[in-house]
Amino acid sequence: MILNKMIDLTMGRLKTKLFYMILCLYILQLHSNSDKGDGSVKYILTGEGAGTIFIIDDTTGDIHSTKSLDREQKTHYVLHAQAIDRRTNKPLEPESEFIIKVQDINDNAPKFTDGPYIVTVPEMSEMGTSVLQVTATDADDPTYGNSARVVYSILQGQPYFSVDPKTGVIRTALHNMDREAREHYSVVIQAKDMAGQVGGLSGSTTVNITLTDVNDNPPRFPQKHYQLYVPESAQVGSAVGKIKANDADTGSNADMKYTIINGDGSGVFSISTDKETREGIISLKKPLNYEKKKSYTLNIEGANTHLDFRFSHLGPFKDVTMLKIIVGDVDEPPLFTMPSYVMEVYENAKIGTAIGTVTAQDPDTANSLVRYFIDHNTEEDRYFTIDANTGTIKTAKIFDREETPWYNITVTASEIDNPELVSHVQVGVRILDVNDNPPELAREYDVFVCENAKPGQVIQTITATDKDNSANGARFHFSLDEGLSLNPNFTLRDNEDNTASILTRRRRYSRTTQDTYYLPVLISDGGMPPLSSSSTLTIRVCACEKDGRVRTCHAEAFLSSAGLSTGALIAILLCVVILLAIVVLFITLRRSKKEPLIISEEDVRENVVTYDDEGGGEEDTEAFDITALRNPSAAEELKYRRDVRPEVKPVLRHHASSSLDSIDIQEFIKQRLAEADLDPSVPPYDSLQTYAYEGRRSEAGSISSLDSATTHSDQDYNYLGDWGPEFKKLAELYGEIESERTT
Repeated sequence: MILNKMIDLTMGRLKTKLFYMILCLYILQLHSNSDKGDGSVKYILTGEGAGTIFIIDDTTGDIHSTKSLDREQKTHYVLHAQAIDRRTNKPLEPESEFIIKVQDINDNAPKFTDGPYIVTVPEMSEMGTSVLQVTATDADDPTYGNSARVVYSILQGQPYFSVDPKTGVIRTALHNMDREAREHYSVVIQAKDMAGQVGGLSGSTTVNITLTDVNDNPPRFPQKHYQLYVPESAQVGSAVGKIKANDADTGSNADMKYTIINGDGSGVFSISTDKETREGIISLKKPLNYEKKKSYTLNIEGANTHLDFRFSHLGPFKDVTMLKIIVGDVDEPPLFTMPSYVMEVYENAKIGTAIGTVTAQDPDTANSLVRYFIDHNTEEDRYFTIDANTGTIKTAKIFDREETPWYNITVTASEIDNPELVSHVQVGVRILDVNDNPPELAREYDVFVCENAKPGQVIQTITATDKDNSANGARFHFSLDEGLSLNPNFTLRDNEDNTASILTRRRRYSRTTQDTYYLPVLISDGGMPPLSSSSTLTIRVCACEKDGRVRTCHAEAFLSSAGLSTGALIAILLCVVILLAIVVLFITLRRSKKEPLIISEEDVRENVVTYDDEGGGEEDTEAFDITALRNPSAAEELKYRRDVRPEVKPVLRHHASSSLDSIDIQEFIKQRLAEADLDPSVPPYDSLQTYAYEGRRSEAGSISSLDSATTHSDQDYNYLGDWGPEFKKLAELYGEIESERTT
């Protein structure tokens, strides 16, 4: 047990001895002035760790620790002590407080909490360039001695890097460190407490440092001269070779662009850069011909695209090499003199007519003979034949331009010595037009003429079409057939713009007289020789409105012409049928009606009165005088029934004869109803009174045409056209009469 310091504290009559201890069991003793040593005083300890970490002998007051103390976990403990009477448990002195502080020792080594580290630094950096700052922590008390004072040092990584012993900053220790020479470095840093003295604790960490690339290396071609073999059969646009310049840098610092700077092949070849492989791809721009040129020379330059001007003194960052291209001789197929041919032939030409010749030659020095043939793979190829030796193309069938105006065929040429070498050419054959189709109407025309048409009125404009092209049918001529007599109803006018107008020649047409007319039209074209055709127009007669709109074009019956529609006729017929059915039913019931049984005079029933009287009908003039009902003006005075004697005086009416002339039928009926209600002489049963007043004579007079059948009226009947569709026919009839009378 190591005793560092003891302090006597007097708190009232309690003396406390406080010891600062390190890893000790006995700590201190509490003693009260009231303690006589007879065991009557009891010591009690409370507070942090009391009973667990710290225990007390309640008789002697000795305090012990039960376990080791760690300052890094808890730096001090606050405890309370008190002396009480063992018998009465009453305090002998007030409670005292004391603090036990844990003294630090160097028992914790420095630690790097973030290691290991991975860091980068650009290559070619200046000496002393900061790379990274590392920090180690020590859990010991920094305020007590050097237990927490850390010093940094480098264990591995010299002479390339150094570390600041106080701050832990790692820096480069050499000039111009080259990534291409060495890229990765592993540096070990140590942190030691006790200011680096002997006996101090230490910890270490690893820092992995990678040099990043900068563009400090120019591209270089491995060779100054290259040679490339390309056959003359190489296709235009195809890649024929590759070339590459080496660059020690990586990433974008090694990006490169290739160009052809001069040479006699710059117009025949091109070069592009493959960004993935950084190679120059040489492609063919124009076809090669061994017989014309056997080699080409290209000067190719490769240059970096991303430059770092800090290292421009290491340049230039480009390189040039020379490429010689050797053209290889290849047995080539025949070559046509033209890339394509266009030939012409007239339709209806005879079979075997020559339309043109194709020519192909062997481009090789051997100049072999060439044979021609048409590959009959399509139907169009079967319309032509070709001379195998001369290449002359002839017709094999007769052509119709209106059916097919153009043919496309493929002609193949092959060498006699090597039939497998073939070439193809497209030949287009245009079929020229011959005037072999007469013109005809452009469509089927639905022509109609109104019944009220006037002379010279245009009722239809017609056009024509021709299957031949415009050179043989651009101008059409219209006329009526001269072989027929003059048409009295219609005429034709050529508008000289490839249209013609149909006109009326007279006034008014009647559907009842003739509802259809036929007009032959002759059409001729302007071709050589001109062709013509005849077409017949069907013209229907229709009833029209005033504005020319068609109302109907069908012939109608008499009732229909009077203004009755089909629906009205059907309704009338239904009414007639219903009336006939009612009449037949009535007659049948009359015949089947039996005579009623004779009621016995002795058959008397209480409160039952039987009347078997029937009226006399219209011939019964005794019961009622219906003269007054026929005409109010005839009723000059009240007339009573002649079959019943009145028992009271009649009700007088004070109406003059002049008032009867002007009385209204409704008022007249009301008067008759009042008289019937007040007449005491009528029987005690209801009676039916029929009023059939026809009214007075019309002031306008009769509208019957019976009196005017033999005379002509000067009245204007044009107003009938304004009365609606029901009076259309009447207006047309009177209009025709008026027109004929005027004519």
